[in-house]
Amino acid sequence: MKILQVITSLSTGGAEKLISEITPMLRDKGHQVDVLAFDGADTAFKEALIDKGIKVYSFGRNCNIYNPLFIFRLAKLMKNYDIVHTHNTAPQLFAAVGSVLCSVVLCTTEHTTSNRRRDWKWYAWIDKWMYSRYDKIICISNQAEDNLRKYLPKVKNVCTIFNGVDINRFHNAKPLDTLKSNKKVVAMVAGFRYQKDQDTLIKAFTHLDKDKYELWLVGDGERRSILEGLVNELGLTDNVKLLGIRNDIPNVLQTADIIVMSSHFEGLSLSNIEGMSVNKPFIASNVDGLREVVDGYGVLFPHEDYKALASIIKKLSADTDYYQQVAAKCWERAQMFDIQKMVDAYNEVYESLVKQKDNS
Repeated sequence: MKILQVITSLSTGGAEKLISEITPMLRDKGHQVDVLAFDGADTAFKEALIDKGIKVYSFGRNCNIYNPLFIFRLAKLMKNYDIVHTHNTAPQLFAAVGSVLCSVVLCTTEHTTSNRRRDWKWYAWIDKWMYSRYDKIICISNQAEDNLRKYLPKVKNVCTIFNGVDINRFHNAKPLDTLKSNKKVVAMVAGFRYQKDQDTLIKAFTHLDKDKYELWLVGDGERRSILEGLVNELGLTDNVKLLGIRNDIPNVLQTADIIVMSSHFEGLSLSNIEGMSVNKPFIASNVDGLREVVDGYGVLFPHEDYKALASIIKKLSADTDYYQQVAAKCWERAQMFDIQKMVDAYNEVYESLVKQKDNS
């Protein structure tokens, strides 16, 4: 089977990370799996794919991913594959249009529980047509599927396949001596963009003893300067470290004491599952995409309630039994989201779609 994974870029992000990890695993099942990134800028994920022998196409570097000419270039490439699997808005729409120009089996993944397009009432008819061109729509969580069905009640060919993580890689990672602190370390791994709401976590540190706690924010993005300004404004420059983009995330998480995800919303966050894989307590905002994974295992706090978040961090730090109890439950939950289960489920979808096409 020849499969093409199509995504806007291979920069930082959950979908990008997912592509970098599952593509070689699908290849190992005997398929030819290539990747098309509209923007082919050099990144760690792109290099990882190339190092593993995956062919990566692109339409340019630092280019406009909504260039309409890409539709024709994409359609020409799509003809060479049995399955074209898209991720993110531009590839979803352009592949749908391209499928009018060529016959191909289309599959897409919904990576979040919401998106800006759904706030534009005039755009709904475009989405309705676009999704109708897909043979299978894969949602990464039950909430993502529920929200899609509420948005487009007549949408068809929808299923849920939970995102997965190489949990043993995180569980067995070693702490980093170079990062160890004499304070209790709280860590969050996420891109610096509005959805992730690092602001709430930073504000929580105004209610924590500066001599006892330290925050590590791992990632980067367009809101970096805003977050730096907030840290300065709140007088937390000695307690908050922005560690940037790193390739040793498992080791960083193993070095921390508590892991947090304070997002406004998620699909099914890979960072969520990674954070629950390191045998440390995981705290998350009580929002779509986090709630269904964390509830009953980690600890949820009310959305944007930084005082409640600070109280939970204090309780985990002060109560050793509670800390160990939550950590054990988080590891138990993480084991339900091993990446091999996800790859097997994707493979079943692909084989089913090709079989349907052959029998039609």
